[in-house]
Amino acid sequence: MPKFFVTQDKISDNQIIIDSEDVTHISRVLRLEKGDNVTVCDGQGTDYDAQIDTIEPKKILLNIVSRQKSETEPNIKVTLFQALPKASKMEYIIQKTTELGISEIVPVKLSRCVVKIDNKKDEKKKIDRWQKIAESAAKQSGRGIVPIVFEFMTINEVIEKSKEFDLFFVPYECEEQKTLKEILTSKSDVKSVGFVIGPEGGFDLSETEKLHSSGIDTVTLGKRILRTETAGEAVLAMTMYEIGDIN
Repeated sequence: MPKFFVTQDKISDNQIIIDSEDVTHISRVLRLEKGDNVTVCDGQGTDYDAQIDTIEPKKILLNIVSRQKSETEPNIKVTLFQALPKASKMEYIIQKTTELGISEIVPVKLSRCVVKIDNKKDEKKKIDRWQKIAESAAKQSGRGIVPIVFEFMTINEVIEKSKEFDLFFVPYECEEQKTLKEILTSKSDVKSVGFVIGPEGGFDLSETEKLHSSGIDTVTLGKRILRTETAGEAVLAMTMYEIGDIN
């Protein structure tokens, strides 16, 4: 059954209004008609079975048949802090980590990032674009939420944000002792996890020193060095397997 996302204000006791670009997709691409059923999600973990009542050029009205908590959301909240990569790699990262169950994605400005975005207008354009990609991937994978793509952060802001998580770590190619499994099994009843993935050129020494001095652990992912666009989804998959909902 097709799935669409709406904001809470579009849902009343018995009806749902879709007035986004999904109107065209429903009426002209899927060619759905009055009486057809779709799944609508509020982006907060609740799914609605709904039946199309009326189709207008810019609005579709649906009647709610039933509602239930989404069964596709993991039991932990995971946030990826991703150093800004080259070209379209960020789009790939957002798409794949959304499919795997990420909750939040934070673009991070690090000294060795090849791409530099230095004004708020360009940052907003990127974030708006990435948020749409997250929504599209959430629809495709049957998610109960749309992961949030946050505004860009610096390394200092990431360190401050790290205090909010039950577990927080940084995969680092120069780490030789502490493993990801060791970190993931170090605490019980973990509800939130955050991790930082570095850029193509790796972390600058001053950045890793800041992380270590703040008490943030670095971990090894094994003998092979992963690309920045591979590392995030690999760490997320391993995290979900160890303490999430992948069995």
